Amino acid sequence: MKFAKSRYLVGAALGVFFSATAFAQDAQTNADASSTDLNEIVVTAERRPENQQDVPVSVAVIGGQDARTFTAGGDDTLLALSGKVPSFYAETTTGRIFPRFYIRGLGNIDFYLGASQPVSIIQDDVVLEHVVLKSNPVYDLDHVEVLRGPQGSLFGRNTTAGIVKFDTVRPSQELSGQAQLSYGSYNSINLDAGIGGPLGENVAVRLSGLIQHRDDYVDNAYAGPSADGTVGPRKNSMGGFDERDLRFQVLVTPTSDWSILGSVHGRQYNGTSTLFLRQALKKGSNDVSNVSRDTVRFDEAMDNPQDYNTFGGSLNSTYDFGGVTLTSITAYETSNGYSRGDTDGGAAADYPVNGVANGFGESMGRLRDLDQWTQEVRLASDTDGPLKWQFGGMYFDQRDVTEFYQRAWFLTTAARNPNNWVRLHDVNTSWALFGQASYEILPKLTLTGGARITRDTKTTDLLKTADTAAGAVTYPGRRHVRLSDTKPSWDVSALYEVSPDVSLYARVAKGFRGPTIQGRSAVFNSDFTTANSETILSWEAGSKSTIGRTLRFNASAFTYTVDDIQLNGNDSNGNGVLFNADKAKAYGAEAEMDWRPIRNLAISAGASYLHTEIKDKRVYAQVCTLNGVTVCTVNDPTITLPVFGVPTKFAQIDGNPLPNAPKWNFNISARYDIPVFEKGKVFVSTDWNVQGYTNYVLYKTDEFFSDGNFEGGLKIGYSGNDGAYELAVFARNITNEKNLKGVIENYMAAVLNEPRIIGVSLSGRIK
Repeated sequence: MKFAKSRYLVGAALGVFFSATAFAQDAQTNADASSTDLNEIVVTAERRPENQQDVPVSVAVIGGQDARTFTAGGDDTLLALSGKVPSFYAETTTGRIFPRFYIRGLGNIDFYLGASQPVSIIQDDVVLEHVVLKSNPVYDLDHVEVLRGPQGSLFGRNTTAGIVKFDTVRPSQELSGQAQLSYGSYNSINLDAGIGGPLGENVAVRLSGLIQHRDDYVDNAYAGPSADGTVGPRKNSMGGFDERDLRFQVLVTPTSDWSILGSVHGRQYNGTSTLFLRQALKKGSNDVSNVSRDTVRFDEAMDNPQDYNTFGGSLNSTYDFGGVTLTSITAYETSNGYSRGDTDGGAAADYPVNGVANGFGESMGRLRDLDQWTQEVRLASDTDGPLKWQFGGMYFDQRDVTEFYQRAWFLTTAARNPNNWVRLHDVNTSWALFGQASYEILPKLTLTGGARITRDTKTTDLLKTADTAAGAVTYPGRRHVRLSDTKPSWDVSALYEVSPDVSLYARVAKGFRGPTIQGRSAVFNSDFTTANSETILSWEAGSKSTIGRTLRFNASAFTYTVDDIQLNGNDSNGNGVLFNADKAKAYGAEAEMDWRPIRNLAISAGASYLHTEIKDKRVYAQVCTLNGVTVCTVNDPTITLPVFGVPTKFAQIDGNPLPNAPKWNFNISARYDIPVFEKGKVFVSTDWNVQGYTNYVLYKTDEFFSDGNFEGGLKIGYSGNDGAYELAVFARNITNEKNLKGVIENYMAAVLNEPRIIGVSLSGRIK
């Protein structure tokens, strides 16, 4: 413990030293409101640098400094971005290691370690496919791009909803750096830093790091017996985390036409998996305002530990032949770790149903080994003429060994079953050929078309079955499943420049998510469940405008249909079950604004509206049942069918909204600067997000939804030397709102948002 504290003190001291060094430099922060002129936003939504206003795609951008403000209290980088731009939502029921993403209502609520998602995460041009890799923290960040709608032509399968693209700061021949150190409630420490510059005429480097820490602050009030040796009651037993990340980049330019960027990174994470709060939801109500966020009553799972290590690297080589550029991106990622949890959310003895203590739940998922290789080659035009084109190929190879352990494996009593676990071997390979061309057919009209053909293959082998304590094999299902599919994806768009400041665009796109295998069910001696590919056809139109250099306003409207949509429900064991529904339909709209109404005031705002609907009268989802009792209020038509010999109630989901698809969302941020010296100013900034009706399961109830969730942040400080350094006090979730973010249905358990964090921050920049 002394070593751990010393390490954080050393990290904090380094952060202060680096910030102090930056004080002497001149810099301009992303959040600077002193100018009334808007900066041009450059995006790479089409794999080449372009002005955001010239791209016929609905794309939102979050600057690196804004992202660091959202995470000053130690919040998970990716989860903290939820609701910060229209139509983007993120949540987790498996802790920081497994965030799930939704764009325009499309996502996947499955918590399985092998689950696929229709939102792709890309960091520094490398696709992160596995759910654990998707949780890689983002630090020393330049900006984030949220590309809404299918992105299958340039970015491949499993992008039916869109992509979230993170670009970190890269090495350059100029000395530059940034550091932000913050300290807040629960001994929360957050240090995000990066520094780089030239090592010689043709070599530049950059070293970036992230240190996050929070003390355990959640008490376990349970004082009864434990079947697995969990100790209670105990104060400050869970809720904390330690995040340590490092990245080193080298940029070599052998000639003026050739650049090679090498990058290696590592992550060590140890923390607490999601804390489910049993019976936080009462029948007939979704009110969680009186639920304690810092007290649980867990009788099992040894304080819900979670521990993961991830390492990787990439080599990005670009050669300019003169009008044509060849790019090669080779990347490798590997990870291992585990997450264990008390999945019933509390001791059965303390939460009886109909006066009877029942329901025990404990499980662990272990990623024993994961290896992901990707190779992309792309040839693109590099001229200013009316024709722009690119084509290339992509190969993807991911292999993992994953294990799932159930409650009996952990027990210390006579009921212990050392064979109550399974081991799976998963292989996913994919190759693709793609191309895109844009042509300015008239001086103000540009047409763009892209196409891709993808072959996606998945196999899962059951290497070990969940046997009896005596070693008898009772598994009746398949031990090898292979799914493969070849699908085209494409998009066509038009951009018309009405005037130098106003453009209109329209886009139609076709994409797909590859077939999926759910092997975890074998731990319950149930056969694998599978889902075939889903496809989406999306239509959208919008406008992009800049008015007087002080106002940027973009808006879009869309509609889409997903055929054979992949959904996830539960069986009587709470085990995720994959299936295809006939289709889902949606329509909606988004609007975003950046405004500098007067000098020293900057305002950004966004809003979205969304209507989603599942269309399949044949599909039913199992409802909230514990020991034969329906514990929630189901508002859909139901039927009763036997599951493992037990009568079980199912609800018809036809016409229901997709889960975790907010009906509407509104976000706003503002900053006001008050000059006090020639190069110094006091500032006040704030950001707020309000979320409309959001259903958390496939069926409708009086309990498993939220409506009107909101959070706000506030920051007050002093910025000196033209923004080269900043000292501030801040608050995240300033009103300490308790927002329902997820549920465990049969235990009426709630997942809540992060508590209020109040702290101080010190930051500096070299540029």
